[in-house]
Amino acid sequence: MKGKVYLVGAGPGGIGLMTVKGLEILRSAKTVVHDALIDIEMLDECKGAELIDAGKRGGNHKMTQTEINELLVKLAEEGRDVVRLKGGDPFLFGRGAEEAAELRKAGIEVHVIPGVSSSISVPELAGIPLTHRDSASHVTIATGNERSDRSNDRTDWRKLAATDGTIVILMGMSNSERISKELMAGGMKEDTPAAVIVHENGGYRTVTTSLSVLPSTIKTEEMKAPGIIVIGDVVQQRSILGDLF
Repeated sequence: MKGKVYLVGAGPGGIGLMTVKGLEILRSAKTVVHDALIDIEMLDECKGAELIDAGKRGGNHKMTQTEINELLVKLAEEGRDVVRLKGGDPFLFGRGAEEAAELRKAGIEVHVIPGVSSSISVPELAGIPLTHRDSASHVTIATGNERSDRSNDRTDWRKLAATDGTIVILMGMSNSERISKELMAGGMKEDTPAAVIVHENGGYRTVTTSLSVLPSTIKTEEMKAPGIIVIGDVVQQRSILGDLF
């Protein structure tokens, strides 16, 4: 009899920000295949479970996505119930849909436990609301790192520059110079407020800046991935709200 696979969103950080359902599933797990971007203390909750590190951070990949897909299918075909623990939400730039599709193809039962996405929660913890009645009525969430086999960005940054809303960029730290140049080439003002938020020492560090000096700010402040970039007038709210961790 085949096992089941649960794609569980770990949320943006500590275990207190994980959903009750996700924590319940994690605590009952016998096999956990986890990402690198989870809070490692979460693994203390799954006593006696086999822990498999499938993390991808920068250029260091423990497994390719194809290998992860194959592993999940293999474990379920062995009759194991598996928790696939993913940072943030499984489907928002988490490749969860790709994994679910492979499992479906193999006839494996799949369940998704949504997680709180870092794209929304981390900026708000840093005192940056992504929407505000005075500043932004819509949000664009984009990846700053396309598939390695894709020569061009699917995101047209120059067209996106025309937005009067908020832009949130995940996985864009290493490409910030190109992205900022493309946005400015599309007409976005050089002094458009921007913020960079990185996970450090179990918490978050936030630096506010402007679009034109965004790349140099990341460099001089020695901010390392993983990080989130927020661009738009809502960044100015941080000076009022401050950290809300």
